Amino acid sequence: MDDFEFRIVKKDKNSNARVGVIKTPHGEVNTPVFMPVGTQASVKTLSSEDLKDVGAKLILGNTYHLYLRPGHQLVEKAGGLHKFMSWNRPILTDSGGFQVFSLNSLTKTSEEGVRFQSHLDGSYHLFTPEKVIEIQHALGADIIMALDEPVFYPCSIQQAERANQLTLNWAKRCKLAHKELEDKGFKHRQVLFGIIQGSTYPELRKNSAEALMKLDFPGYAIGGLSLGEPKSTTLEMVDLCVSYIPEEKSRYLMGVGTPEDMVEAICLGIDMFDCVLPTRNARNASLFTRFGKLIIKNSEYADDFSPIDPECGCSVCRNYSRAYLRHLFNTGEVSALRLATIHSLYFYMDLMRMAKEAILSGNFLEWKNDFLKKYQSNQKEEGDNVGNN
Repeated sequence: MDDFEFRIVKKDKNSNARVGVIKTPHGEVNTPVFMPVGTQASVKTLSSEDLKDVGAKLILGNTYHLYLRPGHQLVEKAGGLHKFMSWNRPILTDSGGFQVFSLNSLTKTSEEGVRFQSHLDGSYHLFTPEKVIEIQHALGADIIMALDEPVFYPCSIQQAERANQLTLNWAKRCKLAHKELEDKGFKHRQVLFGIIQGSTYPELRKNSAEALMKLDFPGYAIGGLSLGEPKSTTLEMVDLCVSYIPEEKSRYLMGVGTPEDMVEAICLGIDMFDCVLPTRNARNASLFTRFGKLIIKNSEYADDFSPIDPECGCSVCRNYSRAYLRHLFNTGEVSALRLATIHSLYFYMDLMRMAKEAILSGNFLEWKNDFLKKYQSNQKEEGDNVGNN
């Protein structure tokens, strides 16, 4: 479609890293890109103006949560998600499949779709592929996702195989439903991405990727990772999936969001990321810096009047000290959550900027090694696998 295009600007000579541009009806996005998670039409503690200030170009909303509250019909009545939340840049909406399975212990999955209870009031609902597309068309995001069935690690090969087949069958129905709505002249111009599943089984990942490539989606997501498996396995599966995605297609790694994992995934050829990690950790006083994570509540920062990260250019680091931010957290000031979130999201945006510059200048691997050495020098393993799909 004319409103959507992905083009590669430059490829790294020594890895699969690349810089690209995604064209959407709401503007262009340079890749690699990190999408802040605005689950309920809001990135927690921040306004749309704050998001622009930290450099966000593309944000994520969630079908499951917006369907339940305030309802996709109300968002459609408001003119779509962009107008509802006063955000004039691109939006991607997840299908809600991950949330259905992770927030509801009593789900019933069949070829028809997935029946679930609302985590809000216990009411019963059915997500079919057609329903999920209908909801996302009403929300009006620029990029929408097919309904999939993620499986959680560890799982049997039989479970993963069954989920793969459902994901493929649902992808076909999503594509048909999307085309039917577009043919009717739907008001929002959107593109639909497919999602590769297969857990940590290489053969199933291969089968899922090959089958989905035949459906020729404009872009592809890699789902079902960062759910507790070893990080080496995560990267192995990413590398395998990327090998089956055509070079001219956008590649989106869902829910993988530690800085070191993203840098490694960029090296493998990933273009798009999302994760709750920077915002969730920030609200819990755990801040990202170029020198690893910093727990701002620690007593060692009580009289530390330096910035959170001396090399950071965000408004928080330019204006406030570690001691002040620690004081805000320890006194329960709401502003602490906002300032911490601004800093961590700026760090993520700046990480993407540095990666792009390194690829464009031809020294990506050198930059990657230098970044990881500095970042990991003070880093401790804290179980950060917090997949979003």
